[in-house]
Amino acid sequence: MAKVLMKGNEAIGEAAVRAGGIYYFAYPITPQSEVGEYLAKRLPEVGGVFVQAESEVGVGNMIFGAAASGKRVFTTSSSPGISLMQEAISYIAGANLPAVFINIMRGGPGLGGILPAQSDYFQSVKGGGHGDYRLMVLAPSTVQEAVDLVMLAFDMAQKYRGPVMVIGDGMIGQMMEAVEFPDEFKKPVDPRTLDWPTTGCEGRPHRIIKSLHLDPEALEINSLELAKKYERMKAEEVRYELYKVSDKNQILIVSYGTMARICQTVIDELEDEGVSVGLLRPISLFPFPEKEIHAEGIKDNIKTVLSVEMSTGQMIEDIEKAMMGKKPVDFYGRTGGIVPSPEEVKDKIMKILKK
Repeated sequence: MAKVLMKGNEAIGEAAVRAGGIYYFAYPITPQSEVGEYLAKRLPEVGGVFVQAESEVGVGNMIFGAAASGKRVFTTSSSPGISLMQEAISYIAGANLPAVFINIMRGGPGLGGILPAQSDYFQSVKGGGHGDYRLMVLAPSTVQEAVDLVMLAFDMAQKYRGPVMVIGDGMIGQMMEAVEFPDEFKKPVDPRTLDWPTTGCEGRPHRIIKSLHLDPEALEINSLELAKKYERMKAEEVRYELYKVSDKNQILIVSYGTMARICQTVIDELEDEGVSVGLLRPISLFPFPEKEIHAEGIKDNIKTVLSVEMSTGQMIEDIEKAMMGKKPVDFYGRTGGIVPSPEEVKDKIMKILKK
């Protein structure tokens, strides 16, 4: 299929449709409301359903119920809206149900502002809800990658029977870029061929899907099975990208999403000035590329590992854990909707190198 110019939010909606995600529940919130506006027109064309709930609390529970049918279900929202869904996300994880949550982040805490931020790293990666569960979290840096990762998220949700989250800052949702979709629409697995969904029990025993286990041993078994699932993700689903990483680098930047693109500009400009810096961009925030960051960061040529974020410093904690004290870890970030400029990041790097 030829490339088309699309706004990020609209491309995310189309990607979900192409992945077979045609059951959509949402409540409008800036900066992602265009997803719902796009799908309100698009889903009827493909036999899908869009239900606008009375609030994000309602959305989360609609997703919970619909996911039990085995259909590909999803929602999009922005930071405060995702906060209101945390109880349902925990229930969905505990009940082992596949669902996709897309968070186009805005500044916080509280209602914050509508400008781009990466302040929901803790919320998404550390689990905003209660209990022993994790989310697979994917972070695109371009609109095309948002398309690719949204489609991947549906496959991952079904593969691991659990919620998967895609997070992007407001720039991903609002910018326009050329994107390409696969020619063929994804045909999801027929839920009637699976052994767990509630598809109607005519001719077979009924199935009960729940996250309530009053027997402590049964609850422990469920939690241990979830833990095995997350270990399997760590073994099989770590995703990252290297940019101009070499044995000449003095600094290793770790940055994700659109912030990583700004860091690429910094790296290019510093290269022209004779300063070698490399970038490791986590694409999966959980599972986090710990081993890969450690392997690059401990090399003799690396003076400091620098975390660059649109927050006051959240991912840096995972970078510090990955480095295990083997090399200094530094931080630069802006928040509140302020995006660090290439000049600011360059100044930070030059200050590190002059220490």
